[in-house]
Amino acid sequence: MEYNSQLPKLIVPEYGRNVQKMALHLLTIEDREKRSRMAKTLVQIMGQIHPEIKDAPDARPKLWDHLHIITDFKLDVDSPFPKPVRELLEKKPSPMAYAQEKIPLRHYGKNIIRIIEAVADMDESPEKENLTKAIGNHLKKSYLSWNRDSVTDEMIADHLNKLSKGNLKLSETARLQETSDILARQRSKKKFNGKQQKNKSRKK
Repeated sequence: MEYNSQLPKLIVPEYGRNVQKMALHLLTIEDREKRSRMAKTLVQIMGQIHPEIKDAPDARPKLWDHLHIITDFKLDVDSPFPKPVRELLEKKPSPMAYAQEKIPLRHYGKNIIRIIEAVADMDESPEKENLTKAIGNHLKKSYLSWNRDSVTDEMIADHLNKLSKGNLKLSETARLQETSDILARQRSKKKFNGKQQKNKSRKK
């Protein structure tokens, strides 16, 4: 079992550990065109995690800035926006503004399928196994975002198998994040964001 204290520090906590793993994996892709394509897909996934900012005028540049921050400014891709200057972004990025109303996810979306396809093409390795587990955790969190009923690792493994057309499977020893822990974090985040909204309203 992995404990948070033993894991690498989250660079931008708003996106979670799974996005960070996927972002760092981009640095290992040698083909620039493929790396750029995967980076754009990951930015779309980051936007899905925070759908309430999708219509904000500065949303896409901010998402790309955060991706460069997560990768320690080492990511070299064809971005639609200029690469940020480290010195100007040394401060921790400001938290995303959350909408008060929860926007339910009705499906996993085509972007995660692109990530699944890319990981499925990798040679068998511990890194591929770790990324597969990260995808499984992302699917589980997404599922629980719009369906609060209990979900098992076996169900997520089945969903992953179907989404990847049988090309990507969780290892028999893989253990995804506990449902209770995911829901507890979601409730805590919602409560924290609610307090932030109240504080902002009082300042107006």
